[in-house]
Amino acid sequence: DNPGLQEIGFEDRMGMLIEHEWAERENRKLKRLVRGAGLPEAACLEDVDYRTTRNLDKPFVATLSSCEWIRRRQNLIILGATGLGKTWLACAFATQACRLKLAATFYRVSDLFADIAVATLDGSLPKLKVALNKPQLLVLDDFGIGGMTVQAAHVLLDVVDRRMRTGALLITSQYPTDQWHGF
Repeated sequence: DNPGLQEIGFEDRMGMLIEHEWAERENRKLKRLVRGAGLPEAACLEDVDYRTTRNLDKPFVATLSSCEWIRRRQNLIILGATGLGKTWLACAFATQACRLKLAATFYRVSDLFADIAVATLDGSLPKLKVALNKPQLLVLDDFGIGGMTVQAAHVLLDVVDRRMRTGALLITSQYPTDQWHGF
């Protein structure tokens, strides 16, 4: 349909076709990873707001954007008051992980506790644990919000312990870490 393409050699046309197919496959994979992560917000690190009130260190965020901490199975904790953008920033890091072909899963902790309760009742708790251990990055948003049963606490501790060997955690919370044990 495009007579101008006939002037380009076969090898060049084939190269263009292969590059186009490769780009399409990469885009589909990225969309699948982002959709599978279950992120509540569309966020990317290029749009981070570095106003002084947020106390974000731009070079540190740039270092974290390589997602090397995820590959090393290290963890990231984002603390701050309500409304500062902890969830948005967590989504931006998860999106960056997906861009780098690292699987991510997002869970609001209160939803996770509800899923643990249901999985305990219907017998699917082992399947849920596998799903929580599978991605390279597990985001737990708003830790400390919502009631945690003893069963949920045991499951969460087990998941966190297993993830030390299988993948990275990103946890957001309004509460300082010294209060977490009390939860």
